Amino acid sequence: MSEITNKPMLYVPAGQLEWKGWLISKALPLWSNLGFNAEKSLYYERLTWQGKPAEINALRVMVQARQIATYLRACLDGFYDASEQALRCLENVERLYYRADGNAGWIFSVTQDGKPADCKRDLYAYAFILFAYGWSIRLTGDERYKRIARNTAEEIETIFSSDNGGYIDAAPAVGNGRSQNPHMHLLEAYLVLAEVTGDSFYIEKAKDIVRLARQSLIEKQHGLLLEFFDCEWAPKKPVGHNRVEPGHLFEWAWLFYEYERLVALDNDEKLFLTATTEKFFQAACAWGIDPKTGFVFDAMTEDGTVFERSIRIWPQTELLRLLCKRQTLGRAQHDGDIARLSGAFFERFALARLKGGWIDRFDAKGTIIGDYMPASSLYHIYGPARELC
Repeated sequence: MSEITNKPMLYVPAGQLEWKGWLISKALPLWSNLGFNAEKSLYYERLTWQGKPAEINALRVMVQARQIATYLRACLDGFYDASEQALRCLENVERLYYRADGNAGWIFSVTQDGKPADCKRDLYAYAFILFAYGWSIRLTGDERYKRIARNTAEEIETIFSSDNGGYIDAAPAVGNGRSQNPHMHLLEAYLVLAEVTGDSFYIEKAKDIVRLARQSLIEKQHGLLLEFFDCEWAPKKPVGHNRVEPGHLFEWAWLFYEYERLVALDNDEKLFLTATTEKFFQAACAWGIDPKTGFVFDAMTEDGTVFERSIRIWPQTELLRLLCKRQTLGRAQHDGDIARLSGAFFERFALARLKGGWIDRFDAKGTIIGDYMPASSLYHIYGPARELC
């Protein structure tokens, strides 16, 4: 999208105050009060537009971990302290999900009464459990949390191991495909754990994932990151027909900046990261953003053909976070883009009537998809909010 990179827009300093006020007085209180089941010490997965729990059959460990991590970060950042609640939830999550079926590892979900629902081991969920423990360690320094995190990371090597790099998505395996998304969030978790523990184990795991991205996840002809692969890490479809998500290009670019900050790199690695982060950003902006609205589309192909014109909240926040990071690092001036996207966020997604909630998704015609607010979006929203505030 040319507007992002070439047309500076009016900067509105008050946008930062709007984010801070909304975050501290509305969003964080909503999801720690109405969004938390105090009796069960678990977060609700969804709220209705009226702020009431939306009934579902099972509670995923991934959602619990995301909420825990977000509230621990908010406490550390000095925005909002619900850390006691979050740590209490973490203790309960460990009791309900960890080895709950008598086998190693974390189960995927529990029923409303706390019994195992889906006992598969899911790599994406594991990434967020590690992420939550990383932030719990940063807040408390608790040695027990360090042990659980390390045990969980070591279980990944046995439960999800693969002979040809990276990991399988789930155990038992479903189909014969692989995907990039759980690897991206594993990288995120390993970087958090590496920084807070100083344990070189996590740095080495992060290096493995970046190496996998370089060798297999990034398609060579177009230089973009694909979503899905076969079991040999070959693209799932012929060239020009593979799924690329602009939001994930923004997310990986931000993580590469974090990786560069935390890991000692040689010249070749620095050149690769610099070129790749810029390629991801420029390509996603050029092809993956609606030139009329400025919103990030859900999906395109590696040659830039958009085939899912629906929009979700998280790609918008990932773009916003990346714009903040690039500006902080002096890579570019994005004042106008940040102000525009911030304003659009509150006009389209975080409506005042939702009192700290949000609309998660719209179809290509602008019609709301779904009838609830997903708690899991708070994790994506908090990233740019903390950088703006």
